[in-house]
This record gives sequence, C-alpha cells and structure tokens, in this order.
Amino acid sequence: MNKIKSHTMLWVAGFVFAAIISIMPVNSAQATEQPVIFADLNWDSIQIHNRIAGFIIEHGYGTDVEYTPAGTAIAYEAIMRGDMDVDMESWTSNSQHLYDKGIKAGTLFDLGPNFKDAREGLMVPTYMIKGDPKRGIKPMTPELKTVADLAKYPEYFADPEDPSMGLIYSGVTGWTATQKTEQKLTNYGLDDKYNFLAPGSDAALAGSMVSAYKRGKGWVGYYWGPTWVMGMIDMTFLEEAPYDAKVWNDTRLCAYPNSDVNILVGKSLMERAPKIIEMFKKYETTMAITNECLAYMKNEKASLEEVAEWFLKNNEDVWTKWVPADKAATIKAALN
Repeated sequence: MNKIKSHTMLWVAGFVFAAIISIMPVNSAQATEQPVIFADLNWDSIQIHNRIAGFIIEHGYGTDVEYTPAGTAIAYEAIMRGDMDVDMESWTSNSQHLYDKGIKAGTLFDLGPNFKDAREGLMVPTYMIKGDPKRGIKPMTPELKTVADLAKYPEYFADPEDPSMGLIYSGVTGWTATQKTEQKLTNYGLDDKYNFLAPGSDAALAGSMVSAYKRGKGWVGYYWGPTWVMGMIDMTFLEEAPYDAKVWNDTRLCAYPNSDVNILVGKSLMERAPKIIEMFKKYETTMAITNECLAYMKNEKASLEEVAEWFLKNNEDVWTKWVPADKAATIKAALN
C-alpha cells in the first residue's frame, strides 16, 4: 500500500512540476531555438548585411544564425517554403513575379527597405564636370549634365582603338541590363558618335573605371550602387527624364526603373520570432553606408565578419535605433 501511495505522490508531483514549467515565461533565446537562416546570395553587399544582422541576432537576441548560399529565384522559393528565413536585399523588380506570388500567398512578407537610394545608370568621374583641384585636374566637360549631352563630348571619351569615336561602357556581356542600355544609347542617337563596349565581367568593367579614374582620364558607362567602386571613387550619375513605365518599355529614354531593395522574410520567422521581426522592420541603411562597407572590405582585405564588426563599431548612431537599449548594450559588449 505504501509503495502504491508513494508512486502516486511522485506522479502527482511530476504532473504539477510539468504544469508549472509550461506556464513559466521563457526568454527570447529559448523561444527561438530554431536558427535564423539567411539567403546568402552571390554579391558582396547582401553578404555584408547578412553578417551585420546576424551579429545583432546572435549577440542581442541569443539566437543562432546560418548563411545558406543560393541564387535569387531559389532563395525566394526557399523562403516561401520555410527552408530559409531572410533575404536582406530583395532587388524586387528583378524578380517581381516571385515577389507577387509570395505576397499574395501569405508566405512572403516585406519588412521595408534596407536602403532606399539604390541606383543604376550612366555615370562619369565627377572631375570631368567639376575638376579635382587636389590632383590639378580642371573641368573637362563642365556643361555635361544629361545622357543626351554626351553627344557634345565624344572626344573627351575617345575610344583608344578608334579615336574618331567616343567609347561608352554599356555593361557586362550577357546581362539584360546591357542590352537595355545599348537600346537606350542608340535611341539617344549616340551610336553615331560612340562605340559601345561590354566587358566580359563585372571585374573588368569596374577595373576600366578605376584605371581611368586613377589616371584622371575620361570614362563614361553603365554602373550601379551600392558597390565597392562607388565607395572608393567619386562618380556622378548623368541625368535623364524621370522613369516612366511606358517610355521605358517603348524607347528607354528615361531613367532606369526604381530599385526596391527591401528585406523579405518568410511566414515561419514572422510567427516564431516577433522581436527579431521588429528589429528587421527598423533595419535601414543607405547606399553611401553600404558603399563604405564594401570599400572597407576591398581596401583592408577584410572578411565579411570583420566588415560587419567594423560597421557596428563605427555606426552606433545607425544600428542602435534598430534594437532596444538593453540589447544594444549586449551587442556593444560583444564587440569589445
């Protein structure tokens, strides 16, 4: 009898203990034991933003993170399935059909812009227009403001293999943006005065720009930001008429479409990590900040993790607005 009573009391005690545990509050780290999985797409700026957000999540919220390599389309589908959690740079217009699909289905959530001022277009070194007194460079094309104005200045951008023509770098071979840029330039009538050149890689395109810049020579071509190049040298976008969808589709004779570079997350993360979601909603940088991070990585040969920590140490006024004060203190302590 005593043995039966003893077993009964133990069972009741265990049941009560379990019940108490079930209603006890848990901290955010315990509540989100599943790691936050970032889509680690194949360009530097998103990989840097992944590590910045990842450091904050690991050290501020006590939650593990993972970085999973993927292509853009694969990442969209993985986030919608719940196999990944976050896309830190959506460049939405490039995958509009996938974005619309996920938003409509309720499997993809747009938390707002990472940076609002991403841009692409035709650009020249700023010294072409304003000069560079420190290097003894006088303005060469002071009235150059628009893409159409290039018609007045082909000799300042001479093609070394055909000096009777100017040279415009139109993008990288095989990119859809390159084809669209060449259509634009032709419709501006610039093909009569300029040859178009599409190098075989982004590295070659960037290299041509930096080489010309270091020598104080003329260069004009298609490029975009944020990139490490834009963080290292002073370039100016040439103006065009504001973007208009009909004009763009018909002739390309307007600015390039706006680039929405937003933070996207999946339904799973929305449900299991509300405090981390609040951080993502407040996470916002600029093209200039991202350019600086990319330039730091290039100049210092820094790893992605080193760049993230460099950003966090040097931009407290930016990122401390994304998190509560207690979490900011924990993150700062982890940086020391």
